[in-house]
Amino acid sequence: MDIRPTSAVLLVRISYRKAEEEAEESAAESEEKPRRAEFSKGIGRQEEDGRALAERLGWKIARVIPEDDTSAFKRRKIKLPDGTTALRTVRPGFRAALDSLASGEYDGLIADDLDRVARDPRDLEDLIDVVESRRPRIPVESVTGSLRLANDADITVARIMCAVANKSSRDTARRVTRKHEELAAEGRPPGGGYRGYGFTAVGHEPVEEEAAIIREIADRVLGEWDGWTHDQRSKIDTEMGESLNSIADGLERRKVPTVTGAPWSDRSVRSVVTKPSVAGLREYRDEIVGKAVWDPIISEEKWEQVCARLASRARSVDLTLQRWLTGVLRCSRCHHMLMGWNGNGGRRYWCATPHGGCGKIAVKAAFAEDEVERQVLELLGKPRVLEQLRTVADTEATDETRAELAEDEAQLKQMAGMYARREITFPEYKEARGIIEQRIKESRALLTSRVPRVLRRLLLGDVAQGWEHLAPVDRREVVLALVPGYDVLPHDRSKGNKFDPARLVPVD
Repeated sequence: MDIRPTSAVLLVRISYRKAEEEAEESAAESEEKPRRAEFSKGIGRQEEDGRALAERLGWKIARVIPEDDTSAFKRRKIKLPDGTTALRTVRPGFRAALDSLASGEYDGLIADDLDRVARDPRDLEDLIDVVESRRPRIPVESVTGSLRLANDADITVARIMCAVANKSSRDTARRVTRKHEELAAEGRPPGGGYRGYGFTAVGHEPVEEEAAIIREIADRVLGEWDGWTHDQRSKIDTEMGESLNSIADGLERRKVPTVTGAPWSDRSVRSVVTKPSVAGLREYRDEIVGKAVWDPIISEEKWEQVCARLASRARSVDLTLQRWLTGVLRCSRCHHMLMGWNGNGGRRYWCATPHGGCGKIAVKAAFAEDEVERQVLELLGKPRVLEQLRTVADTEATDETRAELAEDEAQLKQMAGMYARREITFPEYKEARGIIEQRIKESRALLTSRVPRVLRRLLLGDVAQGWEHLAPVDRREVVLALVPGYDVLPHDRSKGNKFDPARLVPVD
């Protein structure tokens, strides 16, 4: 029976190896190495050939799914629906094609070759399951003729060829890994990948202009640079050196270019001066394996001093919570949580765009904190509220509830595994899940209603005096024990610049 799909999907894929960990494809894929910089053009050729095949077969292409820079062999650890972890290829485009074929949105598949579709037998089996889920089978064709799943013989051949391709990829990965181990042991450069700052791409020879910048960064970190003015030097603590942000700003003002053309930042400054290669050391898999064959830009001793200085700075950073309403205030527009932020307008809580917020809601931190503090102390100052809180169920009941919650969550995970292994039907799983989820909901509600320890301690003495001595993180815990949070409304400019407490609306 000749079936001509009217809405087929064309799947095109190409790998783009940047470094050793991405050099795990087979020898067949290595033919694309000369085209690394134009891998999208390689996909374009696959699309042209696929469309030509569709025209010859009388098929209609409804969608092209490209998989740029995607390996069909390399696997990563992912979490499965039943909660367990496993190694799988990560291919959103391939999975989208399977879902569309299974739903009936598309009725055929075209690819350039079998190895463009699958190099992992598990991926091929998933495709076979989808193809065989319909009668007649969903048509699958390839430009090279290596992939057809029209009958059992075609499927057997595809399985054999996929196994061979997988073996080839494993052989190449093993050879590449062994080669990199050999290069590392000999102190030679790894080759491939992006050019590191300070060295040429070929031969790993120092680039003197960039090497001079690396030496300058090292001196500034150690507080030894002779390029500071008298005023600049007087403001720098020689025991701590110049900050990375200050160094980055200085390089930006002088228009010193980076390798990629991106602006200098504290991270890029740290990266270029702490790489073992700048001290003439060879690194492999995050471990220094010995001396390198190239000349160092800075001495090994000085490099160690720089790394130690930066490590000591990291330990001295105060990571404790300062803005205690972080996680309490919520944007009334997009419901994203507001974050403590320092800007031109001073300290504030903002629906931060760098963290996924809309950026349209902000409130001054001092005003918001003063108002929430006033409400908390007013509430805790009422005798009736104090009595209710002080007679809350004891810790033993809370511990019992936690144990029941843990058991229910474990049972829910076990049920998911049973359904995944087809030990129970979906109606059975759905009914059991509903019962267990209701128990979990009730247990969590009971736990969240318990008074946290910090609030218990606060209630033992003078509440106002105890509040003054609470750490920011404890203040937040007290607030969340009393109210789920606050929605922050937009500022009403008709009322002037004065803070309006009505902007803070308790969440129901």
